[in-house]
Amino acid sequence: MKISWKTCFRLGVSIFLLYLCITYWMPAVGLLFVVLNSAKPLLLGCVIAYLINILMSFYETYYFPKNKTALVVKTRRIVCMLAAMLTLLGIVTLVIRLVIPELMACIQLLASEIPAALEKVSRNKSIAELLPENFADSLKRFDWQERFMQIAKGVTSGVSSMFGAVATAVSSFVSALVTFLVSFIFSIYILLGKDRLGAQITRLMKTYLKQSWYEKVRYVLSIVNDSFHKYIVGQCIEAVVLGTLCVLGMLICRFPYATMIGALIGFTALIPVAGAYIGAGVGAFMIMTVSPMQAVFFLIFIVVLQQIEGNLIYPKVVGSSIGLPGIWVLAAVTVGGGLFGVFGMLIGVPMAAALYKILKNDMEKRR
Repeated sequence: MKISWKTCFRLGVSIFLLYLCITYWMPAVGLLFVVLNSAKPLLLGCVIAYLINILMSFYETYYFPKNKTALVVKTRRIVCMLAAMLTLLGIVTLVIRLVIPELMACIQLLASEIPAALEKVSRNKSIAELLPENFADSLKRFDWQERFMQIAKGVTSGVSSMFGAVATAVSSFVSALVTFLVSFIFSIYILLGKDRLGAQITRLMKTYLKQSWYEKVRYVLSIVNDSFHKYIVGQCIEAVVLGTLCVLGMLICRFPYATMIGALIGFTALIPVAGAYIGAGVGAFMIMTVSPMQAVFFLIFIVVLQQIEGNLIYPKVVGSSIGLPGIWVLAAVTVGGGLFGVFGMLIGVPMAAALYKILKNDMEKRR
């Protein structure tokens, strides 16, 4: 068997690269993290652009789609982009205006009712037997105003020691704000020039990849994009369904703050599986300011609703939208969450759907 010099050269280069990877693995990983951290605003901008583009593409299909005049063609992209951004901003603003004022009012009410609530508890005979004998007298002699003044004085005296922590927190906030602004501006550039950018990427792949590899890469990317697109849309539909069911259930059970808590739970349900429990904790706190017993019943109601949503509604709505059976949706959420936490929950389902579709198509092709 004759071995050409090209084969020997490739083998030598492969062995040398393998040696470099083994010897300098940790420095290479460190350099990779440095590069990714430097490119974080750009990567975040791509994510923002992808999310906005879903709603933007929807508006583009209804913004005079058959009109070919120059004015409509030139304004279609920017008008639809602004409409998508304003829609998302309006939803977030509505949820904040519904939740934050009532939440602050509940905190103030709870703070003002603590002394009277403790005194009422101390007068209860069944509870009084469990408390020290002089608890009620000491509670009456307790000067709440003086205690709050002492707390305020302690906080004031510790301001100098907390200055460094505050400065660090402010610096981190400013850094995060600058990163977000850069990412947002970058996403605008991507959205405005998405057609040209797509054509450039296509030309690049056709130039440096073989035709067979180009078709395979394009096929895989199209399936991944379709899975993520349908997953995000399905997740939003599922959040609306959960929020609506929560509002209806709370109105039937006559819980307070039904509309507001339903909107909050629907918004936090965009985080798979665990999101609704985050909203439930805030909702239970708000209901507790009205009636602690109702807050307990509300938590029971949310647990039942979340079980129905997690085992019936979520696999059907999200699973059917992305073509993934319900059992694999639950498996993807469980495995993704166990490996990468909330981030794993977010990307586990669409990645599993893409892999499922690729394997299914390949099996049908081989048959």
